[in-house]
Amino acid sequence: MSTSIGSNVIQQLEDVLSLRDQLRQKSKHDDCSDLPPGDLRLLAARARAAIDRIAGSSSTYARDAAESMSMNTYFAEQVLTLVGVVEALKADIQAGYLETLRELLHAEVFSDFLDMADHLLAEGYEDAAAVIGGSSLESHLRQLCTKNGIPVTTPSPKGTLPKKADTLNSELAAASVYSKLDQKSVTSWLDLRNKAAHGHYTDYTKEQVALFLQAVQDFIVRNPA
Repeated sequence: MSTSIGSNVIQQLEDVLSLRDQLRQKSKHDDCSDLPPGDLRLLAARARAAIDRIAGSSSTYARDAAESMSMNTYFAEQVLTLVGVVEALKADIQAGYLETLRELLHAEVFSDFLDMADHLLAEGYEDAAAVIGGSSLESHLRQLCTKNGIPVTTPSPKGTLPKKADTLNSELAAASVYSKLDQKSVTSWLDLRNKAAHGHYTDYTKEQVALFLQAVQDFIVRNPA
């Protein structure tokens, strides 16, 4: 994990905890029960948003956050319990327990490549943009396989060889890592990449490359590795 990414993540959580501390200073009670509901709603919103951004909306932390806000108690206690989830998330990150941060780093790297592809597309180099976008997609497929215990190489008489991207795509779908519909989309994206890489420039348009890059970015976000 890069230092800058890790520091940014920790800072987001510390900002939530700092807001909690500021509200406690304003309150006459440790449980903040005398604070205006608007202050507490702001704290709750920032806490939930930070948890979803960092750990994911389907994570254990997000479930704990949702449970804290459905407790049979008064609102201030619910919010302070929610912020306790933020504290736990921060502690787990600092201890190196959170898998999502490795996924975040992968996403950051792929985002840089896709930003480069977007820039090339804007400058009129749609062919190069398609190749870079396709390479990012294939790299992500390999990361997904590694994450899900699917081998990315295969034995051959000439030694161990990397599997083709189409094979990785099929095996990921077969393992229900993503849907058959996603599999079909990935197949079409890889086909566009191959056309660009092999000089079949008249087989696609700049507009199709733009849609391709957006779709790949959405796919990576929905299927973190």
